[in-house]
Amino acid sequence: MIHEADRMKRLPLYLFTIMDELKAKARAKGVDVIDLGMGSPDQPTAPHIIEELCKQAKILGNQRYSRTDGTIEKDLRKSIAKWYYDRFEVKLDPETEVLPLIGSKEGIAHLALTFLNNDDIALVPNPAYPVHFNGAIMAGGILYSIPLNAENGYKPDLWNLPDDVLRMAKLLFLSYPHNPTTATVDLGFFEDVVKWAKGKDIIVGHDLAYSDITFEGFKAPSFLQVKGAKEIGIEFHTLSKSYNMAGWRIAFAVGNSQILRSLAKTKSYIDFGIFRAIQAAACKALSGPQDGVAKTVEEYRKRRDILIDGLNKIGWKIPKPKATFYVWARIPLKYRALTSMEFATLLVEEVGVAVAPGTGFGEYGEGFVRFALVEDGKRLKEACARIKKVLERES
Repeated sequence: MIHEADRMKRLPLYLFTIMDELKAKARAKGVDVIDLGMGSPDQPTAPHIIEELCKQAKILGNQRYSRTDGTIEKDLRKSIAKWYYDRFEVKLDPETEVLPLIGSKEGIAHLALTFLNNDDIALVPNPAYPVHFNGAIMAGGILYSIPLNAENGYKPDLWNLPDDVLRMAKLLFLSYPHNPTTATVDLGFFEDVVKWAKGKDIIVGHDLAYSDITFEGFKAPSFLQVKGAKEIGIEFHTLSKSYNMAGWRIAFAVGNSQILRSLAKTKSYIDFGIFRAIQAAACKALSGPQDGVAKTVEEYRKRRDILIDGLNKIGWKIPKPKATFYVWARIPLKYRALTSMEFATLLVEEVGVAVAPGTGFGEYGEGFVRFALVEDGKRLKEACARIKKVLERES
C-alpha cells in the first residue's frame, strides 16, 4: 500500500481539478465549452520577446544550467531593478534585493517552506490565490485564515487578531489587486500594514501579479513604496499576466535582502534556475516597448465591459472591477441555495460555460464564482446568452 505524506491530507480539495473533469465530460458529449475558469491569458506574447527567445535558445552556452554570476542572469536582475524604479520609483540593489523565480507560484510556496516551522502560523486572507494557503500547508505550518468580504472591502482586519495567534505568526500574505475578488487598495493601506507589522517579527509577502491590469486610470501601488517596507517584507511579480508569458514560467521577488537570501538558499536545493534563453527574453520584455502591455489591458477592459454589461442585462447585477482580468460575482438570488461548486457544475453541465467556484479560493469564497476574461468578446456574448437560459429556467 502506497501512502501519501500526512501533510497532503491536510490540503483542501482542489476544486479546479473537478472542474477540469466536468469540462472534459461536457466536451466528450460534443459541447462547445466556453472556459472562463482558469486565469490563463489567451493573448499572444509580443513578437520581439519571442524573437529574442528563439535567438538565445540557439546559443550553446544558454542550453546549460543557469548560474547566478552569469551575464544574462545579471542583466535580468538589472532589468527587473530598472523596471521597478521606472514603474514605482522603488530603488533595488540588483545583486541582493532581486530574485528571479520559476513563476511567482513557485516563489510563494518556497517562501512558506523557507520560514515556517510546524508551530509557526501563516496569516492568509481568505478567499485567496490557492498557493497562499496551500503553500503554508505543504510546508507543514499552521494556517490561520483572515476573512475577507465585501463589507470590509476585502481587506484583512489585522488589528483585531488574537494575541496568541500573533505570537505564533511568522508570515502574512497579501495580494492587491486581489485574486479572486478584484479588490484594490491605495498606498495608505500598505502604510498601515507596515506600521502594524513593525516589531512583530512577521514577514509580509505581497503578491503583485496584477499591477498592470488596471482600468479607468487606477494605478496599483507597490507595497515597497512605503518607507520601512523593505525592512519587513518582499513583493512578488510575474511576467505571466502583463506580458502574456504564463507558460514561460518567469517571475521575480524583490525587497528585503535577508528574506531573499534565505529564499534563494531554499531554491538552490530544489531547482537549477531558469532557462537562460527565457531570462534573456524576459529582459527584452521588461526593457523593450511596453505598448503591448497597454494593448493587453485595453482588450481586458473591453471584455470586462462586454461580460458585465451582458450579465447585468439578463438580471445578474455585478459591479465593474478596477483591476485584474477577473469578475467576482455573487451567485444569483435564484440559485443561492446551491453551493458555489454546485452552481459552477450547473453552468458547465447545462449550458457549457465554465467558471471557477468561489470555494476553490477558500471557505470564505462560498456563495461566489469567478469569471476569467480569457475568451474574446464574441465568446463572452455567447456565454451571457447561454447563462440567460439558466437564469430564466423555471425552477
